[in-house]
Amino acid sequence: MRLTTKGRYAVTAMLDLTIHADEKPVSLAEISQRQSISLSYLEQLFARLRQSDLVSSVRGPGGGYRLGRDSDTIFIAQIIDAVNESVDTTNCQGKGDCQGGEICLTHALWDELSGEIHRFLNGISLAQLMARRDIKNIAQRQVEQLLILSDSPRADAC
Repeated sequence: MRLTTKGRYAVTAMLDLTIHADEKPVSLAEISQRQSISLSYLEQLFARLRQSDLVSSVRGPGGGYRLGRDSDTIFIAQIIDAVNESVDTTNCQGKGDCQGGEICLTHALWDELSGEIHRFLNGISLAQLMARRDIKNIAQRQVEQLLILSDSPRADAC
């Protein structure tokens, strides 16, 4: 499967945004901190997510990002598609030139699997993921860890 970090990070960031967007816009710096994803990488991903209307930006002090629509109408496959990622399981990226420029014996099998994976991910919304107990527990742990880090004395403090 050719789902790279771009697709994985986009889904992770969107889920983080969904979890933490209760009252105020969420900054990319906050997502970066909680998920250990480079801020510059998040900026690139969110530019694409914004173009697909999956998120909207809020400018100014206290600005950040909000979901572009309700979390129950944003599906994982849409996020992956928005960042130009594929869930292709063929060796030829779906081109059909897997065997010396020709289609290979099992191309149709892997191509069908790619379609099944896309359909599966298109059936899972951000709201469904957010409702899972394991997701809630992990999100709570991440927040607690950041609070512990922010409360600990800094090495450079006098």
